[in-house]
Amino acid sequence: GRGRITSRLGIEEEAVMFDQHEDLLQLVTRHQDSQAIHCVMIDEAQFLKKEQVYQLGRVCDEINIPVLAYGLRTDFQGESFEGSQYLLSWADSLKELKAICYCGSKATMVLRIDADGRVVTRGKQVEIGGNDQYVSVCRKHFHQRYFSNITAPH
Repeated sequence: GRGRITSRLGIEEEAVMFDQHEDLLQLVTRHQDSQAIHCVMIDEAQFLKKEQVYQLGRVCDEINIPVLAYGLRTDFQGESFEGSQYLLSWADSLKELKAICYCGSKATMVLRIDADGRVVTRGKQVEIGGNDQYVSVCRKHFHQRYFSNITAPH
């Protein structure tokens, strides 16, 4: 389907939406038949399936369209996402976008926070919500806040 992607600054652009079953090489090829595609940008790339990451590599290698993918490396439990795992393994280059923890250190982890402000330690890996549900933190504060809610790492 078609949708829109909007930045937090309010910049908007037309977007093509897809799900985990979509063949991204075929999708790009179909759209390229009707309009020139100069670059493919993927937001929330952590939600890609392994096969879709492979297909995006083929978009680069076979039809020479660059792909830029943006997403999280790990989930709220410190576990890697399938899409992130293969993007990190197969990407030609990586550029980390830095976030800052509330202590001022580099944030490399995310905490899921419930409506009462408590750290969530269990649940589905994918639960899409606004920024108020997730907090970027450094590893030290991830461990302090996450493991203070459970007795031992799982």
